[in-house]
Amino acid sequence: MSLAGRTLTVGATEQIVLEPGEVVLTFDDGPRPGKTDSILNTLDQFGVKATFLMLGSAAERHPGLALEVAERGHTIGTHTYDHVDLSTLGPTQAVAEIYAGQQAVAAALAPADLVPSRFFRFPYLAQTGLIRTSVVDSSFIVLDVDIDSKDYYSETPRQVLDRTLSRLDARGSGVVLFHDIHMRTALMLPEFLKALRDRGYSVVNLRTTGGGVFDTPLVTAEASPEA
Repeated sequence: MSLAGRTLTVGATEQIVLEPGEVVLTFDDGPRPGKTDSILNTLDQFGVKATFLMLGSAAERHPGLALEVAERGHTIGTHTYDHVDLSTLGPTQAVAEIYAGQQAVAAALAPADLVPSRFFRFPYLAQTGLIRTSVVDSSFIVLDVDIDSKDYYSETPRQVLDRTLSRLDARGSGVVLFHDIHMRTALMLPEFLKALRDRGYSVVNLRTTGGGVFDTPLVTAEASPEA
């Protein structure tokens, strides 16, 4: 049985509806040399795609790696410029921070004529209703989390694996949060994907419809603007 499932293209958060046994893999805070590239190789090995919510500052530091993620067919979203807790800011400041992150990631992808998707995730998952409304009004699609791996804890790869599988099995499907800045996550991922395959899960390839953020057509990082 193939681990790769369907491609789901959405224009709003409410359209991210998964069937039982479906999983979306997401990675926050990268790209990070030595970790992100290892994760990319593992994803290729299992034939699945993920969504990478990149920090603008990280994409500026490692533009070649950010571009590699895109060119290998994964969806690129954004995660602010510098991982700011947006719940501590006003709506105008918050959206400015989000746009700064979007622009930095877009600059990293520009050499291949690619642009980020509309997906955005709040750092720390911290938000207010007003700021979330401002984000949506700015044509971003908030990518929420169903299963938090908590891979940022100083634990072994096995502990991260066991907790994530337990939470996923209890829920039956969902958007899984990892971070591609931790070696424990890179080391855990092959066993996690093998366990998904053994349990009969499928990994959904998540995409966004275009338009809105920069008043230009937006495409996934897999396709050319003409596609």
